[in-house]
Amino acid sequence: MDLQHTRNFSIIAHVDHGKTTLSDRLLESTQTVANREMKEQLLDSMDLERERGITIKSHPVSMAYQSEAGPMYKLNLIDTPGHVDFSYEVSRSLAACEGALLLIDAAQGVEAQTVANAHLATSQNLTIIPVINKIDLPSADLDKCLRQLEDILAIPGEDAILASAKNGIGITEILEAVSARIPPPRWADYDGTRCLIFDSIYDSYQGVICYVRVFSGTIKPGDTAMLMSDGLKVEIKEVGVFTPARLKTKELTAGNVGYIVTNIKSVADIKLGDTLTHMQSPAKEMLPGYKEVRPMVFSGMYPLDTGDYEKLKAALGRLRLNDAALIYQQESSMALGFGFRCGFLGLLHMEVIQERIRREHGVDIILTYPSVIYRVETTKGETLMVDNPVNMPAPNDIEDILEPTIVAAIHIPTDAVGDVLALVMEKRGICEHTETLDDSRLMLTCRLPLNEILVDFFDRLKSITHGYGSMDYEVGEYQSADLVKMDILVNADPVDAFASIVHRQKAENKGRQLCERLAEIIPPQMFKIPIQAAIGGKIIARETVRALRKDVTAKCYGGDITRKRKLLEKQKEGKKRMKQVGNVSIPQEAFIKVLKTN
Repeated sequence: MDLQHTRNFSIIAHVDHGKTTLSDRLLESTQTVANREMKEQLLDSMDLERERGITIKSHPVSMAYQSEAGPMYKLNLIDTPGHVDFSYEVSRSLAACEGALLLIDAAQGVEAQTVANAHLATSQNLTIIPVINKIDLPSADLDKCLRQLEDILAIPGEDAILASAKNGIGITEILEAVSARIPPPRWADYDGTRCLIFDSIYDSYQGVICYVRVFSGTIKPGDTAMLMSDGLKVEIKEVGVFTPARLKTKELTAGNVGYIVTNIKSVADIKLGDTLTHMQSPAKEMLPGYKEVRPMVFSGMYPLDTGDYEKLKAALGRLRLNDAALIYQQESSMALGFGFRCGFLGLLHMEVIQERIRREHGVDIILTYPSVIYRVETTKGETLMVDNPVNMPAPNDIEDILEPTIVAAIHIPTDAVGDVLALVMEKRGICEHTETLDDSRLMLTCRLPLNEILVDFFDRLKSITHGYGSMDYEVGEYQSADLVKMDILVNADPVDAFASIVHRQKAENKGRQLCERLAEIIPPQMFKIPIQAAIGGKIIARETVRALRKDVTAKCYGGDITRKRKLLEKQKEGKKRMKQVGNVSIPQEAFIKVLKTN
């Protein structure tokens, strides 16, 4: 297919606005997939994606479409993940396109990620085709959607296509718009071969398979190529296109989207957004937009059964083969035994990895309280990056602690603004800007510390707004904060699994909650056990686990009270002596209960 009749496009939308259903209808309409092979969420290959209705791993597909005007078009659809955790992957998928279908739920209207994805597409100079989806719903409000499209996104309402992906309404109009409105592939006349790597997977037989968009030049089996970010040499073993199964071809030419089988054995060596070029005659400049992907959230991962350590190690190794964003290194805890410190893109990424380890590899695991990377400036003038509270220097050695922030766009109904602002303030955030979207919705632009939104922020936002609130965020700057390391001491011994970095104002409240929870869970011993929360040498909260008491006065009958008192004093002395030498054994269940509660 010639360049003038090739179209590369993506579908972008807020979560659950019908992106995957629309891609199913496009495949059906163009007869790319036979009816007997068709199934719901065809491009979602993982069980987890199907159950949750989210796309975790993007999948491209090439379709042939006979337009009503006459010419046959080749349409390359590059699917994108839908969650904010994978925003860099979305940006790389968009970089491989010339246009995008912007999907809006007719009942929900423009949401936070709709705005974020539209800005992402506009910043890359893509042609945006708005599609109002789910118009068949009884609660659909087309006038509101078209008004929001013009007011919020500055896209003319008459450009929108009305559709229902579920019932197949408007699919032909969408395909015609893609053919007519999206321009042919750009930068094809550049001198030299340039291929954008927008995704990669690991195949146990073929090694690393790169998903590429060829911008200029030609690539074929037997070529020796080079990754421009680090100069790594790559041998091309096979090339092909997606239909949506992999179909081997002789070569990939400019404007095409396909796959390249390489001689590389680790996905970590291939970086998303990198440019592939010929080794003999390399391109002079990379394709724009490349950056290193860094984990945002860190957590300790331990097997529930200590005998499963090797299984967990093997499971992480296999997941890492297909997910270069996952990083891990070995660590050990006095309380939980041997495990790994893992880095994730965000909380959804962490949840997905946890679920895949449990399902695909049969290992039950426990995760410690998630934390972020803090920048610690010491009195010696050094700057340390700390992702684990255990590695925090002593308070006397710390000059300043800086924490990462996010800039969040929060879309909420007007009547929930007071409660949402109270939630933002509780999480140490500030509202920088308020924008009225229409008569019933607002958009708040807030700056919040990243560690404050890790656990329950999104759930509480949904609860306050009765499910109508939505949020999208991007990473902001580091800012100085009054943070401290809080230790939990059991019988004066610190327990590393419960150590955390908290804001000084919140430390006492959190320490008291944790001590109370532990006091309920730790079984009584032969002596009283103090459970304390401490910042440095200062105790800020305390609870006591009661002692098991033997009734030493049971053998006394009648007689003077002094005899009973003497026996009780003797028992008290024994308990005191026992406390000095006694060790408290905290059962594994106690850690699991406390960490799961957190």
